[in-house]
Amino acid sequence: MIFLPSWITTSMNDKPITMHDVARAAGVSTSTVSRVLDERLPPSRSRAAQRVREAAKELGYKRDILASSLRRGGTGTIGVLVPRLSDTVMALIYEAIARAAMERHYFAIVATSGDDPESERLAAESLLNRRVDGLILATSRLDDQLPSRLRDQGVPHALVLRTDGISPSSLGNDIQGGYLATRHLLDLGHRDIGLVAGPGFTSSARDRQEGYRRAMQEAGVSVHEDWVMESGFGIEAGETAGYQILSQQQRPSALFAVNDNLAIGVMAAAHRLDISIGSSLSLVGYNDIPLASRLPVALTSVHIPLDYVAHQAIELLLGERPQGADCIRLAMPSLIPRASSVRHS
Repeated sequence: MIFLPSWITTSMNDKPITMHDVARAAGVSTSTVSRVLDERLPPSRSRAAQRVREAAKELGYKRDILASSLRRGGTGTIGVLVPRLSDTVMALIYEAIARAAMERHYFAIVATSGDDPESERLAAESLLNRRVDGLILATSRLDDQLPSRLRDQGVPHALVLRTDGISPSSLGNDIQGGYLATRHLLDLGHRDIGLVAGPGFTSSARDRQEGYRRAMQEAGVSVHEDWVMESGFGIEAGETAGYQILSQQQRPSALFAVNDNLAIGVMAAAHRLDISIGSSLSLVGYNDIPLASRLPVALTSVHIPLDYVAHQAIELLLGERPQGADCIRLAMPSLIPRASSVRHS
């Protein structure tokens, strides 16, 4: 325990405790206190650092976030750009980013842009005008120029659940996830497997389709291209694509939808066509949103650890920024089988 002199105990009653107070109590410089108590740096195990932490605890020192942000020229805020918060996955990843940021004593603010590149640019500029310390983008299209502009201007940023292969990115291994979903259906004896493919302008939809095609090729099963339907990412898009596939004269025995919202839309289309999910049609989704296990027919889905993805995005943004292949962090997906996928009879 640190012995507190009388001047310290008096100041505790008169004014907030400062770094200078902690430094005097621990017998070190103020700059040492700043380094030891900076959560962004690896924790020091030296005796001086231990004295600093004990003194800060004894004094009840609270870090002044605004003052420290001003000293380093920042605001302690991170801008997060998503297409829309009505998308469950986008809402979940924002919440996960906000939690991960809070652990580093940053505050995350969110803006939405739809799927329009110009709206995305304006939203990014609006966040930067509010002096955020960096941007995390869940909006990046394969043809998107924004990450390139941010790189050119030296703006700290990271992509999340998407990648352009160049900017720092944190996402699930979508090729592996698409492979797992399709392999699961193949292992259940299905050979007529369709795909609700999502929008081709996103790396996630592209890579999940690649995983689907890789599994089909590996099994020696031909892809029926009439059963592969590009779409948006929402429930309505899933219902539209699902209806187009399932209303054909010859229809698949199983479908892989590249996100859970699309799979829910497929369920609606199947209901309209009097096709029973889990018996007449097997169905696999992606992302394992909380609703997936609570549907009337629980949805088999590919699980992505969003908290891990968010932590990696924050690390890429706030830590030392790696280059090349090291700047792409991939989380491994896992398949969660449920009642919507059954053995083909």
